[in-house]
Amino acid sequence: MTRRARDHGLRPVRLAFTDVLRLGLLGIRSRGPRAALSALGISLGIATLVLVTAVPASSRQALMNQLSALGTDMLRVAPQGDSDPPVVLPATADAMAARIGPVTHASAVANTHSTVLRSDRADPSDASGIGVLAARTDLLAAVHGTVRSGAFLSTTTARFPTVVLGSRAASRLGFDRVRPGREAGQVYIGGHWFTVIGILDPLPLAPDLDTTVLVGWDAARTQLDFDGHPTVVYVRAREAQIEAVRAVLPATVHPQLPGLVQVSRPSDALAAKRATQRTLSVLLLGLAGVALLVGGVGVANTMVVSVLERRREIGLRRALGASRGQIRGQFLAESVALSALGGCAGTALGAAAAAGYAMSQSWPVVVPPLALVAGVFGAIAVGVAAGLYPAVRASALPPTEALAAV
Repeated sequence: MTRRARDHGLRPVRLAFTDVLRLGLLGIRSRGPRAALSALGISLGIATLVLVTAVPASSRQALMNQLSALGTDMLRVAPQGDSDPPVVLPATADAMAARIGPVTHASAVANTHSTVLRSDRADPSDASGIGVLAARTDLLAAVHGTVRSGAFLSTTTARFPTVVLGSRAASRLGFDRVRPGREAGQVYIGGHWFTVIGILDPLPLAPDLDTTVLVGWDAARTQLDFDGHPTVVYVRAREAQIEAVRAVLPATVHPQLPGLVQVSRPSDALAAKRATQRTLSVLLLGLAGVALLVGGVGVANTMVVSVLERRREIGLRRALGASRGQIRGQFLAESVALSALGGCAGTALGAAAAAGYAMSQSWPVVVPPLALVAGVFGAIAVGVAAGLYPAVRASALPPTEALAAV
């Protein structure tokens, strides 16, 4: 405020927040081409922030999925084979294991001590090495298994004389696939004919099942005199709790003789997965920080140049009575509005580019929510920080010096 204004008791007008915002947007609209280029530079910086965060996140998720496929969440429970008399697991061992909190799935198989033949006239030695196991209907979910042809045992088919063949057992018995609409193949087990309804893909996490013939639990009881006691229990649990689950499994599945129950140790892939997660998390934070810094430098440079170019405007406004606070508010509002526009555009651009690249690499599309939030609010924060110095510099220009600038 000038000395004459103070002598007449005049007070400077206080601008409302909306007025300051409109003034900042007016400055952007009046300098359309340069403001567009400035916003483009900011959006590219924010897009880089999202891109360098989302692309490694998608790559990391693809790697984590591959490591998870190696059985990082699976345990195998079985009685010790050298005990005398042999240890027998309770008939409800898999159900007991499923009641452990972190366990997500539990299933079981049992040796029926039967022999499978291609026909009732085949030599028993032809099928040596192929086991006949009673299987729960949810076994595939516990061992990450898939069906190559046909279907797996269901609550309906498990009650009837039907079987599903492991990949190597099917090859040895002369089956390549199940053909719908044609007469189903059969195998001869324990003096009974069983219809083949499915063939499994190889099971890398349970290779012993590749050379087996799987019979429904109920059918094994009625047709093969199966006693109902499982011999192997497969357990899947949350990875973070896999060691704790392993510690309590023996006492859970066989409370009377926990010392005679063996539990496989977690896969070595679990340790590799955890180390990879830690390393990539640090890398992602570093990349995001660098990208945000680059965006901030761009905003600061844009606003400093804007102050230098608009010294005449600043001097004129100061001569007409605008206070230093109003000048600071105008330039700070411009910086924040410019950063917000560039941040929103850059966030959308970076997310779209990251999704496209991930799909081109057959990776899962992962755009961390934190990256989206950081893209928008990080741009605004950078706009405040980067626009503060230019705003203060603009407000400190003396009116006479600013008006004298060419």
